Amino acid sequence: MLSQNIKDGTSAAHQKLEGTVVRQLKSIRSNTDYAEVLKKFYAYFNAVEKIIAPYITSEVLPDHAKRRNSNYIKQDIEELGGSVGNLPEANVPQISSPLEALSALYVLEGSIMGGTYIVQMLSKYGITAGTSFFSGYGTDTEKMWRAFTTVLNAYGEDPTSHARAIEVANETFSKFGKVFSTTQVS
Repeated sequence: MLSQNIKDGTSAAHQKLEGTVVRQLKSIRSNTDYAEVLKKFYAYFNAVEKIIAPYITSEVLPDHAKRRNSNYIKQDIEELGGSVGNLPEANVPQISSPLEALSALYVLEGSIMGGTYIVQMLSKYGITAGTSFFSGYGTDTEKMWRAFTTVLNAYGEDPTSHARAIEVANETFSKFGKVFSTTQVS
């Protein structure tokens, strides 16, 4: 199955990104700090969403309108007293098909799975506001992940397409990590 091949083929990139993100999350000590980290998520998720939009329609992903997106991050930033101005630069992979778009979305959707742990980590630092994005789909998180991977696997039925799908997912992880090392732009 493609979802398992992407998981296996992106494990190093995933771990590298996770380490980078967790270090920044552990440095949060205030709502302002948290809002600054969320701005990095917003910059990247919003940029990826724009590039995949022509390919991820309700025909491709029937529950697309119900899925978490960068608007949740924006609302969290605003709840924390921040704004989405002065964002870091976010470069994204080239996308030219629904399968490539789903491969990039695999990275974004996959971030939901660790959201519960992030909310718990933040609460240890006294941060309780602005967590709707990391709360994912609540009790439906696993169900939504399975629905997504079912669609991904259907689009990736041809094993010859897997190498490109894995390449796009790796690039999505890598470029997301770079957002965490860039400076804000006006």
